[in-house]
Amino acid sequence: MSLADLGGWLARQAAADPALATLHPAFCQALLDRGLPVWRSTLGLETLHPEISGTQLIWLAGTLEETEAERRGILTRPDYVNSPTRIVDQSGQPFRRRLDRPAPELPLLEALRGRGATDYAMFPLPFIDQSLTSVISFATLAPGGFADAQLAELEDAARLLSPYAERQVLRRIAIDLLDTYVGHSAGEKVFAGQVQRGDIESIYAALWFCDLRGFTRLSDRETRETVIEILNDWFEAMAEPIAEQRGEILKFMGDGMLAIFAADGDPAAACDRALDAAEGAWRAVEALNRQRREAARAPLAFGLALHLGEVGFGNIGSRRRLDFTVIGAAVNHASRLQELTKALGRPLLVSEEFAAATTRPLQPLGHHTLRDVTPAAALFTADWATSLDAL
Repeated sequence: MSLADLGGWLARQAAADPALATLHPAFCQALLDRGLPVWRSTLGLETLHPEISGTQLIWLAGTLEETEAERRGILTRPDYVNSPTRIVDQSGQPFRRRLDRPAPELPLLEALRGRGATDYAMFPLPFIDQSLTSVISFATLAPGGFADAQLAELEDAARLLSPYAERQVLRRIAIDLLDTYVGHSAGEKVFAGQVQRGDIESIYAALWFCDLRGFTRLSDRETRETVIEILNDWFEAMAEPIAEQRGEILKFMGDGMLAIFAADGDPAAACDRALDAAEGAWRAVEALNRQRREAARAPLAFGLALHLGEVGFGNIGSRRRLDFTVIGAAVNHASRLQELTKALGRPLLVSEEFAAATTRPLQPLGHHTLRDVTPAAALFTADWATSLDAL
């Protein structure tokens, strides 16, 4: 059966469901229906994500497996170095190997040969951006392997699939970059078209403002590489508990960080999640400081403020450079509260508004004056926020 109608079929299939986890298996079945003896096919696509190098879809006789590869060290890992993907990446040309003899230098092909595969071919996909890996492979159990005419048809079929795969990769890259650099909720809004300057919505949220203590002195005495390492460790300790409690980091400001926990009609739940995240961050810094002491390095200390209030959430900036952030009196209040953690020698300060909403137990600290905020405000803390040796 000819591939003459495959382009039209792909257009219709992609319009119905463009997700590659659906399109790739359907594509493989379409090749089988057209007389091509495909037993296994992999679609390998590199994206841009700080932790994940890319995605691989493995179709095997009607079943699909999706895997992700960690970015760190990918180019030196044996599963990449000793793979057809590396060969295609470096040459930019198709790769083909009949599996009628051992292939110990390529463990994947040797494993496929052990399962009865007789031939293997990989084609680079003609993406517009050739700097990222984009390949598709096919293996067969047919005696004698793929005929030359079948290989030519598979290469043509790969070219037809390529624009639909690239469209999904570009979408994934856009979402991942927005999620990483702007934040999940903000990224969703930007991707959905909320990009007009001054487009602000009012939300009620628990606010998180934290700052690393002694950062200026640390920056003066440590190398730039050490300072970056410390900041990454510190932000990781803060960020993971926030993510676990469905908070969103809006901004890194030097050694400080601003995050929110949207109330979504339930301020108590938002405050509880924020306070649970604060305790998780506290425990994470405790663990980090144990490691630092074992390495004869100074422990880290921080100040964290939690507040509850209404903020404006949206686009602010110039015509050419916008920032998706929060503004309002509640943000200023949280900032002033964080400043006071240092003056009072308290690593955690909680506002009266936050304390009134949360169901978690807190300890009163009396009334204190915040800079540019009158009158004096009742402040609180948590009993677990008193044992960090660094303070």
